[in-house]
Formats: sequence, C-alpha cells, structure tokens
Amino acid sequence: MIYRKQFLKDTTITAAGIFCVLLAVLVFTQGINLLGRAADGRVAAEAVAALIGFWTLGMTPLLLVLTAYISILTVLTRYWRDSEMAVWLACGLGLRQWLRPISAFTLPLAVLAAVLQLAVLPQAERHSREYADILKHKQNLSLVESGVFRELGKKNGRVYFVEHFDAEAGKMQRLFLRESRPDGGDSVIFARSGHFDLRDNVRTLVLEQGYRYTGAAGRGDFEQISFDQLRLALNSPHKPAETAHRRTLPTAELLRNPAPQYRAELMWRVSLPISLLLLGWLALPLSYVDTRSGQSYHVIIASLFFLVYQNGLTLLRDMVEDGKIPFLAGLLPMHLLMGGCVWLLLRMRSMPAMPFGRALRQALPWARPPK
Repeated sequence: MIYRKQFLKDTTITAAGIFCVLLAVLVFTQGINLLGRAADGRVAAEAVAALIGFWTLGMTPLLLVLTAYISILTVLTRYWRDSEMAVWLACGLGLRQWLRPISAFTLPLAVLAAVLQLAVLPQAERHSREYADILKHKQNLSLVESGVFRELGKKNGRVYFVEHFDAEAGKMQRLFLRESRPDGGDSVIFARSGHFDLRDNVRTLVLEQGYRYTGAAGRGDFEQISFDQLRLALNSPHKPAETAHRRTLPTAELLRNPAPQYRAELMWRVSLPISLLLLGWLALPLSYVDTRSGQSYHVIIASLFFLVYQNGLTLLRDMVEDGKIPFLAGLLPMHLLMGGCVWLLLRMRSMPAMPFGRALRQALPWARPPK
C-alpha cells in the first residue's frame, strides 16, 4: 500500500535524525564525565575513547527504544495536524490498520535490540571492564615522577618517593618506600636504585643496594636488613575485574542460574525489545492532536507514559533482584499494563469527535453499545 511505504519512509528519515541527535548528546555528556574522571586519576587517560565506545554500545538498545517511540509519535502527529488521519477515519478505515506498518518499522529495531541485549552487550561489558581495569592498573604502577610522594598500588598503604627518575632508561635513583605490615608495624626501605619489571603479567619493583627497616614506632624493636637486590611483587597475576558480574554473563548462563540478581538481569534484557514494540503501538493513539485547539498536551502525556513504563520496569527489576517477587511477576505486569493501554486508547481514538469522558466509557470492555 502507498500509505505504508510513505509511513516507513517518513519514520526512517525521522528516526535517523533523532538517533543521531540523541547519540551526540549522550556521547558528549559521557565524554565530559569520563574526561573529568581521567583528570582526577580515577580512569586511565588512554581508556577514555575506548570506554566511550563501550558505553555507547551499551546504551544503544535504550536509544533504539527512544528513537522508535519518538519518530513514530512525530510522524503520526504530523499526519493528525495535516488532517490525513481525519481523512483516513472518514473513509471508514480504523486506526488498527496502522499497527501493521508500525510493526514493520519497529520489528527490525526490536530484533536488533534483542541481539544486542542477549548476545553482544554481555561480551562488550566484560571487555570494557577488563580493558579499563588493565589500563588503570598499568597507569597506577607506571606513573613515576621525581620529587613527589605517590601511592604504589592499593594495598598495604605503600607510599614511595623517588629523588631522580630517568624516563628513557626506566631507572630510578635514591628511592624511599614505606608500607604497613599486617601486625601493625611499618616497613621502611631505602635503596640506591630501582626499576619496574614485568614477567608473566606480574609487576615487580626491583630495588638495588639498600636497607630495609621493620618494626613499630615507639617500641624500639626495629630490625635493619641490608640487601643487594630486593624484589617486591606489586600485584598477583592479573585477573579481569568483575568477570562474574551479572552484566557480563552470557544469557545462557543467566537462564541456568536461579539466583535473584541473575533473574533480574535476564528480565531486563528481555524487557527492552518488548517495550520497543509496545511503545511503537502506544505512539499511535497518543499521537492524536485536536487541530482546532492547537495544543500539544499529547507530548506531555506520551512522556509520562514512557517514564511510567521504564521506571516501572526498573522498580520490578529491583524487586526481582531483592528476591521479593519471582521472575514472571517482574516481567509481565508492566508489559500487560501497556498492552491494555494500547488496546483501550485505540478504541478511544477511533472516536475522535466524541468527548474524552464519553469515549473512555464507550471504550471500556463492559460498556454498552450506544443506542
């Protein structure tokens, strides 16, 4: 049909523009956030671009939901303003006949969102965490500056001071290092020189020609040990950070694991593609505009529906995660509620000339047909 082709053309062009705008805004916002964290040392500077890419990929399913909803709402609103929908209804055709072209537009996006949610994003999340952890780890261990006290790793309260550092040769001259011991004492090391060594993915600080003092201040029990070479392991063989996090687990493993947090993650992965389809249908009755009033209250109502839908899914996911409700009790209610709203609003908007209250009463399933 001609109207289907025109609708798909209009929504595709509109969706492309909306997706680009939303993506640009989100990437710019997240980029500023990551740059600020990199400036504070919480994120490795080299990882900013890669983390923006991983974060953008993770946000793509939600962007697809928003894009489909806004583009359908925008195009159909224009049809109502241009009286095309009024002509459609005057010809004896119903709004339900628009569900097929809307589904033809939203179904590929829902399939894409499902593939991303169920297969691609868990792997991307795992690689993102590994990459950020490795770069942050290397940055903390390799950031050496002459004449400045710095932390060495995140354990034992290690603090070091280097009087002179040759960046090209990687050699440090006249080092001071202090660390806390498990028994409450301190260990202080003075060395003539030193350098970092990396073998089997284990970072080691090699100190040469120095002394080590161990003991507790005020007890008078310090011990002095001289050494020609002392090797301090700064980390164990590196393991990817949080590889068992629920967001990094494959969907097949979530299906096999009955733990509440994994059930909640599975519910969220399944919910977004379903919500994309339902919001596409919901945009059809919400796009109605009374051309004589010139008001745009439908935009506010459409925004409220989206917020209620997404916040409701988030609330139910948290309840599933806490073990308060089972998986199906978290997955089904909001989708059934939105499906019921689609059915009810379609019946109402098929009677645009009728006042809102009367149209609502007539749309209810138990309402009597007008005499």
